[in-house]
Amino acid sequence: MKYIVSLLLVLSISACSNNNKTIKVKGSDTEVNLAVDLAENFYKVNDDFSLAISGGGSGLGIASLLNGQVDIANSSRPLNAEEDSLFKIRGIKIKTVVFAEDATAFVVQKNFPLDSLDVNTLTKVLSGEYRTWKKLIGKDIPVNIYGRQSNSGTHSFVRKKLKIEFSRDAKEMNGNAQIIEGVKMDASGIGYVGAGYILNEGKDQPIKVLKIAEKIGRPAVSPLNEQAIIQGLYYFQRPLYQFIPSTSWNKVAAFIAFEKGKAGQKIILASGYYILPN
Repeated sequence: MKYIVSLLLVLSISACSNNNKTIKVKGSDTEVNLAVDLAENFYKVNDDFSLAISGGGSGLGIASLLNGQVDIANSSRPLNAEEDSLFKIRGIKIKTVVFAEDATAFVVQKNFPLDSLDVNTLTKVLSGEYRTWKKLIGKDIPVNIYGRQSNSGTHSFVRKKLKIEFSRDAKEMNGNAQIIEGVKMDASGIGYVGAGYILNEGKDQPIKVLKIAEKIGRPAVSPLNEQAIIQGLYYFQRPLYQFIPSTSWNKVAAFIAFEKGKAGQKIILASGYYILPN
């Protein structure tokens, strides 16, 4: 239903494309469902606005911003050095909004005989050093990795946190839903998705969310544990960004204020994301 509403919002753009209250948002698939929820509820109290929301990955959103095609780029990672340089070269001044906190969840099939991994072991699994699960579960079955394309902010985030290149055999999927579907059907699969997606869309799926320990001997923490996230205890938690060109700021200010207000914060929390104390 969310995507149908999103499509209707996109169609409304075509009817008033010259309206200064038309807001175009593109980027992170981690954020897209949340962005649609926020846009739907913002529209209920600001029906003179039109909002078009689409995903495609953080890199696509940032590229669209560079090309003047959107007003807001949703991103699950900060700008990299090349992107920052391009904005400066083109004279595009950017305002950065951090509107929520997300955690990346690592998932396996529900009956997989592991409940947790430490970061060092996870590194060996995702880099391809461990090509089978034998050392971990005693079964000589292949490690099948379900991940994202390189333009994904989540792909970049996990790669940088683990300081690895992903295994060449890792499958590159289009988004959270495809990763969950892949893992559901694969008894030796492991994938990574936004914890908010699990809480909002995947709670009833036959998957298991692994707890992650920063080091052997440290407590293993679930990305679904709100208090752990608030305390900054989960190794793979991160802020969610919105990059906005200064030329669009006046247009989007009401939407940003809605996100940061009581109604917006309630939607963010209900969608499975977190808000850290200021």
